[in-house]
Amino acid sequence: MEAAVVRCLPGEPKLTISFCLGESQKHMLRDQDEALGKVLTRISNTIAKNHTKAKKSKKKRDQEPSEAAEPAVVKLFFRGDEVPDTLPNSEAWQDGAVLQVGEVKYNIQRNAPTFTTAELPVSLMAGFPVCPKLEVEFGNLQDCEFMWFKENSTNTSPKAAKEFPAQDGGWTQVGCERVHVPSNQDIGFRLKLHCTPKDGNRSGRSKELVSEGAVEAGPGVCTSDNRHAYTSKVAEWPVVRVVSYNILADIYAQTDLSKTVLYPYCAPYALQLDYRQNLIKKELAGYNADIICLQEVDKGVFVDSLTPALDAYGLDGVFRLKEKQHEGLATFYRRSKFRLLSHHDIMLSEALMSDPLHSELLEKVSEYRDLKDKTLQRSTSLQVTVLEDLMKPGRKVCVANTHLYWHPKGGNVRLVQMGVALQHLSHVISDVAPGAPLVFCGDFNSTPNSGVVQLLGETAVPQQHADWSSSGPEETCCMELISTFPPLLSACGQPAYTNYVGGFHGCLDYIFIQPESMLVEQVIPLPSHQEVTTYKALPSVAHPSDHIALVCDLRWNP
Repeated sequence: MEAAVVRCLPGEPKLTISFCLGESQKHMLRDQDEALGKVLTRISNTIAKNHTKAKKSKKKRDQEPSEAAEPAVVKLFFRGDEVPDTLPNSEAWQDGAVLQVGEVKYNIQRNAPTFTTAELPVSLMAGFPVCPKLEVEFGNLQDCEFMWFKENSTNTSPKAAKEFPAQDGGWTQVGCERVHVPSNQDIGFRLKLHCTPKDGNRSGRSKELVSEGAVEAGPGVCTSDNRHAYTSKVAEWPVVRVVSYNILADIYAQTDLSKTVLYPYCAPYALQLDYRQNLIKKELAGYNADIICLQEVDKGVFVDSLTPALDAYGLDGVFRLKEKQHEGLATFYRRSKFRLLSHHDIMLSEALMSDPLHSELLEKVSEYRDLKDKTLQRSTSLQVTVLEDLMKPGRKVCVANTHLYWHPKGGNVRLVQMGVALQHLSHVISDVAPGAPLVFCGDFNSTPNSGVVQLLGETAVPQQHADWSSSGPEETCCMELISTFPPLLSACGQPAYTNYVGGFHGCLDYIFIQPESMLVEQVIPLPSHQEVTTYKALPSVAHPSDHIALVCDLRWNP
């Protein structure tokens, strides 16, 4: 028996009825309070019209008189009884009912699991995970069924590919997981995904997706491959694996400045977003992390690429877009280990001006007009996520993620930004998660000898610190900053560099923790200098960003 899918939700004025009539797909939008009889009459009249059109077409060909079409018998049954025509649609179209249209019967599936979004990525590379973008209504992605196929001949026409059903010899099944990793044997061939939406044992209408292009060769060894040897499995509780990574926003990678001045050594195709996303998704998936903090995340990349990919690996995510920018911050967490309780994101300059919490700092900064102006011009944000440990309910962790001002002479601005951040974090923890440890990740654009790192690690920055004169002696400030936290520890220490480009290399990225609450179990070694410089600098065909991810395992204490 064929299926007819009915979508009917309380509070919505309309319902939809979808079924295949002859060779065409019908989608009917009807009022929920309309009498069933009107819908059945409409279906009957549609069939009669189609029949008449077919007769007229035949008459033109055969020059024979056409007969008027008789209305088809259209009825709805539920548990063997005919449903009264006077019943409103919302009550008539029950799950398991049977729609009879002439000699054809349809099984009614009310609010059946349905894919509302189903797309394959444009770029496919051998050795790199293919993660379809899927959204399901009335279903659960974890229950859905997947079958992957490889075409048997190198046919380059997507239209032609769709004409070959999977069982006719045109396609060979190669996988049955949500994520598929093509092999070198797949190079030159397209892929097809047959996916069925499900909710437990309930199934909806399947979809078939054919890739636009063929699988291409990958770059071979990537800088993250050796690191994955340390992270082949998800960390066992009470260990939490944390990643911080500036993934290089596409809006910065594709500028003329980037191609000709910043990264002239990088092959142009390796700066393309599709190429880099393949590398980023493989790298992040291989870390098997529990918490991932990303910087320079394009909004489209978060929605269309990272969220579908990391969801398939068991992580949920939240996003904070930078004001006046097209990129921002993303924090992902493993849903089997953590539950999202709340988020408390701010724009640092806005908080400094409007939140009384920062009135004392604002008063100090206001004495230096140039510093105040520069600070208020920045759209730097702080993403704050409070998570609950599902293994020990009631225990919480505050995860902070930021990307501070980038300018080499902006040390004074970064100090003010960090002052605002620490004050806000202290308030959030005391207000909504008393006693929760802080895990503070980000690209701080600050080297180990900077005021920002001193403020975090030593709790204070004196008036005479060099960063207060970072904009030049004529703009020197005389301020002292005191942290609202006890000394924090850089979990990954101070690597020689976390950013390596043609004209600069240095340590700019950090994961700071409270050592009295969390212990460092393991720091995943960074790529060797030889790996980083194989293609001169970063990014490269083997590394998708100008930064290197920090990865460490932390143990709850106690």
